[in-house]
Amino acid sequence: MPAQLRTFVPTRPRRSAVEGLGGAGDDASDRLPVTVDDAAAFTARFDGGALGVFEATRMATGRRNANRIEINGDRGSVAFDFERMNELEVYDAAPDSAQGFRRVQVTEAQHPYAGAWWPAGHGLGYEHLFTHQAVDFVRAVADGTPASPGFAEATQVQRVLAAAQRSAAHDSILTSVEGNHA
Repeated sequence: MPAQLRTFVPTRPRRSAVEGLGGAGDDASDRLPVTVDDAAAFTARFDGGALGVFEATRMATGRRNANRIEINGDRGSVAFDFERMNELEVYDAAPDSAQGFRRVQVTEAQHPYAGAWWPAGHGLGYEHLFTHQAVDFVRAVADGTPASPGFAEATQVQRVLAAAQRSAAHDSILTSVEGNHA
């Protein structure tokens, strides 16, 4: 199936008031054309045969920042949702394990990044992520190792997104993202 991109609201009011990092328009404001997608969906098949389903929307009523990543396999599943950023949902499919997802608080000192902050059980917030990025970058420079992710990974992400845009624009299935097609 081709990628799908949709703009549900084709025009929006010009910003007439600044509110925080954004703004608000009113009924008297000029309307401007929208040049971004409100929703996108596509599937991918990875080299190892796994299937990926990707969806993004800015129109999900009730969601504030639900960046959700879920990985499912024959031995279990793990899910992360940014709205509950100090938790993981974990499912162990082993026959002798308790069935059902369990919530894992990732605020213990042995969990990545958590040990550098507060005592166990005290959650981290959005602002801490920027500190983690800076620490990872400085450590990579000090150790003489490449920072990760780096420009090569970012370029590949952009290639995938460009492929999804081409697929939607041509209403066709794109079979490869290799090389520089952007």
